[in-house]
Amino acid sequence: MLLASFFGVVMGLVLGLTGAGGGILAVPALVLGLGWSMTQAAPVALFAVGSAAAVGAIDGLRHGLVRYRAALLIALLGAVFSPLGIYLAHQLSEKILMLLFSLLMVLVAARMLRRETPQTGPSDHGAASWGQKNCLLDRQTGRLAWTARCTATLSALGAVTGMVSGLLGVGGGFLIVPAFKQLTDVQMRGIVATSLMVISLISLIGVVGAFHAGVSIDRVGAAFIAASIVGMMLGRRVSAKVPARTLQVGFAGVCLAVAGFMLVRA
Repeated sequence: MLLASFFGVVMGLVLGLTGAGGGILAVPALVLGLGWSMTQAAPVALFAVGSAAAVGAIDGLRHGLVRYRAALLIALLGAVFSPLGIYLAHQLSEKILMLLFSLLMVLVAARMLRRETPQTGPSDHGAASWGQKNCLLDRQTGRLAWTARCTATLSALGAVTGMVSGLLGVGGGFLIVPAFKQLTDVQMRGIVATSLMVISLISLIGVVGAFHAGVSIDRVGAAFIAASIVGMMLGRRVSAKVPARTLQVGFAGVCLAVAGFMLVRA
């Protein structure tokens, strides 16, 4: 139980610092650290990620950082596709699931290591690598301009996030954060807060689906979940003091190392 608590704190800390990536560490921690199967680990990881993300999302709402309409749309589509991901997870073998998860971690690490070109203007993230950004803020109201293109983009993001969340037991922040950076001109603090709200909502749907399928959480799982919430609160407190590039490189290194272990295990 002590080991589960340690892993939970680390996962919550990463989620609080980056707004993404906590869930992608939660499953390997349970599989490699505690010897659980992928199907056992996924619902506990989702519960832990969702609970920790909810703490961060509430803090973001209090400070007016969450783009809650965008978050609700993404979560709604995620809720529709998450049960499909859970169904597919139970149809695939343990080896295939671990291989898919390892590939996902490598892709996330590559995304983190890639340097971005600074962009001038009010936004503090990198420039889009293709065409015009699909979702732009209205300069007068400060809210997203809900065009058909923007709505379709966020809906597609929600569908993909929900599917991957149900399939591999991750919150989806590793998809939401880079997608928001690439497709919108929302500032990074708003992206992280919005990502945390989406993660909490999608994870909740995934957990309900898992419970409906007969999954239960034991004392070790409960300790992991409680520790992840503590880690989230710590991460939110120190996030402004840690350079973003240091976080990216460190997290990418951890992802690559864990991916290697999971490939060997598979």
